[in-house]
Amino acid sequence: MKWLIAFDLDGTLAESKRPLSEDMAAILARLLAITDVAVISGGDWPQFEKQIASRLPAGVALDRLWLMPTTGTKLYRFINGAWRAVYAELFDDAEKAKIRTAFDQALTDAGLADERIWGERIEDRGSQITFSGLGQAAPLKEKEAWDPDRKKRTALQATLRAKLPELSINLGGTTSIDVTRAGIDKGYGLKRLSAESGVPLDGMLFIGDAIFPGGNDYPAAEIGLDTVRVRDVAETTAVVTAIIACLHR
Repeated sequence: MKWLIAFDLDGTLAESKRPLSEDMAAILARLLAITDVAVISGGDWPQFEKQIASRLPAGVALDRLWLMPTTGTKLYRFINGAWRAVYAELFDDAEKAKIRTAFDQALTDAGLADERIWGERIEDRGSQITFSGLGQAAPLKEKEAWDPDRKKRTALQATLRAKLPELSINLGGTTSIDVTRAGIDKGYGLKRLSAESGVPLDGMLFIGDAIFPGGNDYPAAEIGLDTVRVRDVAETTAVVTAIIACLHR
């Protein structure tokens, strides 16, 4: 029996950086009517608010929703009529500067420093530093064409792991790389979720599009959660619809 269904965000519930569709918002509302739901992703709270919180229909059971920005290093709950931070684990200034320097050198070494970008390429999310290959505001079509086989990011990941061995560095989304403190990945976040919610790990199901070695959803499988790897948002819709049918039995 599963008491909590956890999701990745970009590529799973919504297209990269895009709000939930009306159909997906309605399906999540139906799921929240019968079980707890968590969303864990590399984006920071403003992105979660734009993509998820502001898109859910009126009357949804928000008290069952657990929103975990920056790979679970933050947790937000709907308390007394507003979204509030339950905890946040932040980098200090020296750690941030070291990470930015490593990124600058890795991009130069890879010949990627002078590419056209849209918006910030390296974003400080407090508890996580996130690299977006073409910038935070890049068009989806450009993002999908930039690194479809993940070779660019896998090479950058290897370089960064050599330069920052004390940190956790994982691929996320369509063009991103997420950097957190050592041991902090979605596995860490999901364990934290278990402690906060009281739901044991074997009572959770995780759904994501990057459940493969090196993908930022893979730690969910490594800590022993039952997982479902989806190809895209459309497949997530089909999976969640089936889950709702099973839970209603």
